[in-house]
Amino acid sequence: MRTALITGASRGVGEAIARALAPTHRLILGGRDRAALDEVAAGLPDARVWPVELAEVTERDVEGIDRLDVLVHSAGVVTLGRVEDTPAEVWRRTMDVNVIAVAELTRLLLPALRAAGGHVVLINSGAGLRANPGWVSYAASKFALRAFADGLRLEEPALRVTSVYPGRVATDMQRGVRAQEGGAFEPEKYLEPETVARAVVAAIDAGADAHLTELTLRPSEGPVS
Repeated sequence: MRTALITGASRGVGEAIARALAPTHRLILGGRDRAALDEVAAGLPDARVWPVELAEVTERDVEGIDRLDVLVHSAGVVTLGRVEDTPAEVWRRTMDVNVIAVAELTRLLLPALRAAGGHVVLINSGAGLRANPGWVSYAASKFALRAFADGLRLEEPALRVTSVYPGRVATDMQRGVRAQEGGAFEPEKYLEPETVARAVVAAIDAGADAHLTELTLRPSEGPVS
């Protein structure tokens, strides 16, 4: 059976992806909340938890992962604010989690990915395609994540690399975003996490002759970002 490591697997899109991959993959569930990861793992047939602070990941954290078929980067943070109101610590935290941690974890797992001819999936955002007022630090991190994916794809032609650009998704993270925006959380207007997960599975399960490099998903109604 193939093995998949999913970051941000304790909730939201990451959890949905883990559940969607569970029938066909051994799962490594990454995240900071050990109790939440344990709860997700308990309901899956072959899953183990991998509690880690992604911004501080080291070679020791990936010891024993010698072969990896799928690496899904789903963890991320978002703090909204106009440029004039966004201090350096917000920029640093956003870049650390959304970009640098992704790059470092991928680097550490490249031997395992190469051994399997693996697939790297990066959950990006509509903000990775267009920057809106009040979203600049987050959008900058997602533009950087897009560049990382494009570069990795060229440097590692034996791997498949897919960027996924969902619009708003009905998650706790989105609830926090709407609170920052001062608006109502309206999940019926957003994508379901399971919809994003199905798109990820479609990219992973595409035939060997197909490389789905980018997938864009938008809600049927509601804001684009």
